[in-house]
Amino acid sequence: MRPLSDAALLAALRSGGFIVYFRHTATDFSQNDKASRGFDDCANQRNLIERGRSDARAIAAAVRELKIPIERVLASPLCRTMETARLIFGRAEPSLEVRAQPGVQSVADRFAPLQKLLAAPTRKGTNIAIVSHGNPFYGIAGPPYLAEGEAAVIRGLGSDFEVIGRIRPEQWAALAR
Repeated sequence: MRPLSDAALLAALRSGGFIVYFRHTATDFSQNDKASRGFDDCANQRNLIERGRSDARAIAAAVRELKIPIERVLASPLCRTMETARLIFGRAEPSLEVRAQPGVQSVADRFAPLQKLLAAPTRKGTNIAIVSHGNPFYGIAGPPYLAEGEAAVIRGLGSDFEVIGRIRPEQWAALAR
């Protein structure tokens, strides 16, 4: 990937035709999901910390100010991803396709639904947001790993996809300048 300038990346996002894949914002790594009894069992999952909520609100303000059109917001059904999506976009559609498929051993099969979503072309004039986790993205896009709150801007090519840019939480404000 050859990085675009901030101005070119912003122009691309405003014209649409992309997927903006976010890893959830900052979480409490002393928590884990092992005792979770389901997607709605937030008490037994790794959750956002206040910095994660603050980062999500700042990203939301920048996305609004930058007038980036978002048609759909898909999110992994875990509490941290749903909360991140709702804080940034005000809405979230839970989707099992945007996370690893449980019990599947092959990396290609484990992330096949996400691969299909990322490869699908998005119509001009709008973008699709996905809020998920670091592992699924790393599993199909490779290194480097997305930081918490980092977004990858993706162009679907039909049978594959390309990452045209990455935006860390603190970089959204710079795009707005």
